[in-house]
Amino acid sequence: MKFKIVPEPRDAAFVAEAQRALPLVPGSENDCCARLVERTDLAAREVAREWITFLRALGLAEETESGYRRLRRDPASDDLAAAFREHVFGADAVLGVLDTADEPLGVEAVYERFREEVPNWERYRRADWDEEWRKRVERLLDWAVVFDLAERVDGAYRIC
Repeated sequence: MKFKIVPEPRDAAFVAEAQRALPLVPGSENDCCARLVERTDLAAREVAREWITFLRALGLAEETESGYRRLRRDPASDDLAAAFREHVFGADAVLGVLDTADEPLGVEAVYERFREEVPNWERYRRADWDEEWRKRVERLLDWAVVFDLAERVDGAYRIC
């Protein structure tokens, strides 16, 4: 399964902190969001909800019949990188753009090469889809840097 949610990039230490904030015993979405807000510097439940989804994509949390819970896994960088690439929609395609480039690419250049990957239903869902997906590509690139899949060079990105 691919997850579409990509929160604002943070460092790997915050990923571990957010994982620890989730309960081991499944809790409701509201309870888990409240825990994330209380135990991290996330400011709103909506942002916490995005983080729960992102942690699921990274293999650090799961949804059960009773709610969400953290998994007893260390957020090792190699595992996070693989999960990010495999389970976050667009991550592999964005990294593929970087991999085929002869030189570092800026966000705009990556987005122009990625743009065709945006599903049609997303294009019809909102009037500002283009801007929304441009931001998403930038977040994907920044997360790729966090997970050591890409590096930032003079305001552009290249594959590691």
